[in-house]
Amino acid sequence: MLEIRKHYDLGSLIIIAITFILFMSAPFTKGFIHDILLEAAVFLVSIKLVIMAYKNVDATHSLHQKLDEMYKKIEAIESHQSRDGHDNT
Repeated sequence: MLEIRKHYDLGSLIIIAITFILFMSAPFTKGFIHDILLEAAVFLVSIKLVIMAYKNVDATHSLHQKLDEMYKKIEAIESHQSRDGHDNT
């Protein structure tokens, strides 16, 4: 269980569990209830995809910020070395 928690947060696990329950209970119902269960499960899958896309954008933004900071520090080191005459090229 700890291995799963490393990759998914609590909200994701809840959405996955509810979706699983809805999909598994749909074949045992008929008519309108069957259709509602399937539609609700598909809707939850869509919500999960939106959440994953948001987290992906957030993680990408964080990585870009860290890379920008590293780039600025490397530029500062290179400019400091070139001013001191320690050009290693």
